[in-house]
Amino acid sequence: MTLKRNVSRVWMLLLIFCLAASVPEEMRVHAIEERGTMKQRLDNELETEPMLNGALVGMSMRDAKSGELLYENLGDTRLRPASNMKLLTAAAALEVLGEDYTFSTEIKTDGAKKGAKLEGNLYLIGKGDPTLTPKDFTRFAEQLQGLGVTHIKGDLIGDDTWYDNVRLSPDLIWSDESFHYGAQISALTASPDEDYDAGSVTLQITAGAEPGEKPIITVSPNTNYVTIHNRAETSSKKVEEDLTVEREHGSNEITLTGTVPAGAETVKEFMAVWDPTSYAMTLFQDALQAKGITWSGEVMIGKAPNESSLLYQHSSIPLKELLVPFMKLSNNVHGEVLIKEMGKHVQKEGSWEKGLEVMQEELEKLGLNRSTLLIRDGSGISHVNLIPANELSKLLFIVQDKPWFPAFKNALPVAGETDKMVGGTLRNRLGDVQVEAKTGTIFGVTTLSGYLQTLSGENYIFSIMINNVLDEEAAKDVEDRLVRIIAERP
Repeated sequence: MTLKRNVSRVWMLLLIFCLAASVPEEMRVHAIEERGTMKQRLDNELETEPMLNGALVGMSMRDAKSGELLYENLGDTRLRPASNMKLLTAAAALEVLGEDYTFSTEIKTDGAKKGAKLEGNLYLIGKGDPTLTPKDFTRFAEQLQGLGVTHIKGDLIGDDTWYDNVRLSPDLIWSDESFHYGAQISALTASPDEDYDAGSVTLQITAGAEPGEKPIITVSPNTNYVTIHNRAETSSKKVEEDLTVEREHGSNEITLTGTVPAGAETVKEFMAVWDPTSYAMTLFQDALQAKGITWSGEVMIGKAPNESSLLYQHSSIPLKELLVPFMKLSNNVHGEVLIKEMGKHVQKEGSWEKGLEVMQEELEKLGLNRSTLLIRDGSGISHVNLIPANELSKLLFIVQDKPWFPAFKNALPVAGETDKMVGGTLRNRLGDVQVEAKTGTIFGVTTLSGYLQTLSGENYIFSIMINNVLDEEAAKDVEDRLVRIIAERP
């Protein structure tokens, strides 16, 4: 029996040799060169690019159909993902909450309507909606107006107890908390416009007509919740812009210093407010007053009693729509809201602690190796988060089979598409390549993970994580070169 098996093996080897020999050598050599070209070029880029000296680059590339790992560099090394963390948050939220999930805001009272008066307190109860804009507060006032209410004989009370009272994520750098990407998280908050930068205001700064004049500053929404101290000046057209905008910690005092060149384009600054619950209540007061509705009590923060009656309930856009500004515009507040909402939904506690527990359990169910992940927030602004590139590419492969995948993929920035709500953070990059991917940037880190189609029509999944660089913005050019090498693969 042993002799027969050996003879069979000899014949099999001879057959393989003959088949290989029948293929023209030129074709065989060409095929080998093409298989090696991409790896060689990627390796060469990583080894010779001066910007990467002293840096760490995690790379992972998979076949989109099979999930086969085609290329990796430090693929199992945990690195800071920056906003690539949002890929994990979005996937977990879609699994836990569902793509049609909405956030609600309620108006309740502990009193009763008598004629045109509401005798009792009026409660505005937030349940996490990050998409409330001034138009929504106007709608709330119109609903009360429609009920015939012209006066509230009681207090106006904002209820944000749906989440805990921890406002800032654990590792947020103190210098970030005055800007929109580091805004405080509250269950009752407001956004200036439909980019939904909850808990912030927008400043438009226009140079004066002549050097020496104060710039003109417009605040949106038009509110007295913030106080502007304009100490900036208009400079000569020849002078470069040198403008600083700062909010004093613990207050809503915003100070502008420096210069804006005459004739320069309007500058936009997006500033976080202190105490977003009170900010939302200020906009609510303004809306009530605009509709002629008055009240005799105080404006305060508190909890609505369980026996209060519902006057109106507002629902947000569904999660599948919220994912668009969340991922395309890389909205950090949305990431942290989703974490707290998952905690509230599953464990009845809207906190980072409970939300992150839910998220990690869900990622494990999806097939990720939970033991190799260090997750501290939902947005990726933390410098403590650690994710291997191979786990990111694995996630992107797994989610393709989920019923909510179209919503997930639709939310990714599309390279070269100039429409902000399509191209997002990739609208000015990689316009010559078919790429849908999530960007990420924090100090010393740039990341890019998503889907691409090669010039020959093959579909791949990739994750590029560059850590410990001295200039993360310049390193995005390296990212783009790496993506183009993959896209040129035959």
